[in-house]
Amino acid sequence: MNEFKQLLKIMEILRDPLKGCPWDKVQTKESLKEYILEESYELIEAIENKDNANINEELGDLLLQIVFISQIMKESGESSISEVINTLNQKLIRRHPHIFSDKTAETPAEVKNNWEAIKKEEKKSNSILSDYPEAMPALAAAKRYGDQASSIGFDWGDTGPALEKVEEEIAELKNEISKGDQKKIYEELGDLLFSVANVARISEVNPELALRDANKKFKKRFRLLEKRLGELDIPVKSASLDQMNRIWDSIKKEEKKN
Repeated sequence: MNEFKQLLKIMEILRDPLKGCPWDKVQTKESLKEYILEESYELIEAIENKDNANINEELGDLLLQIVFISQIMKESGESSISEVINTLNQKLIRRHPHIFSDKTAETPAEVKNNWEAIKKEEKKSNSILSDYPEAMPALAAAKRYGDQASSIGFDWGDTGPALEKVEEEIAELKNEISKGDQKKIYEELGDLLFSVANVARISEVNPELALRDANKKFKKRFRLLEKRLGELDIPVKSASLDQMNRIWDSIKKEEKKN
């Protein structure tokens, strides 16, 4: 594609040691890490908003990070965009033997299980579990660990037993809170969150996205709460808990009507 070739050329020009952009030419793989995450989240938001023009823009911004890092690696002789694409092409062919070879897979679940099995074989791992990066959101990693364990039958099966495990973890957390043992509270809270992630997974809900939406909902309600307090001429920091709770409940009721 001519457009892609032009993009690669623009990146070369921006990185030129003499004539390049002062900001672009000093960037490193390490300095670009934060932008990879930022652009990924912005793309997710654009998809959720069903804004095709914005999706197009954010896809471009994410592609920029890939091309940027590939150019840096080309300059150091470590790799190139051609190697990146070729590695991806070969991986897609290897991990879709039901399309490019003689294996069969009739359902998405079968495809997923085959993918995990091939991935395990490629990495020569003795464990069904992958080593997810520390930078990966913890709830998302918990879901993926649950997915992988489930692929060999190590799972609750349905939400009933999974919810019972959540209740068990809540009881253990309450017990440690009553004792005031901060180390144990930390541990039990982690167990509770992992159990909740399992309930989400079995319910076919992405826990990371669900929590993000819950955060957005809380932010929207709280800012409306602040607005209502202002309309009543009550400073936010001076409002009583009872006043705030009454307004909060009214906001929730209004939402349900809509």
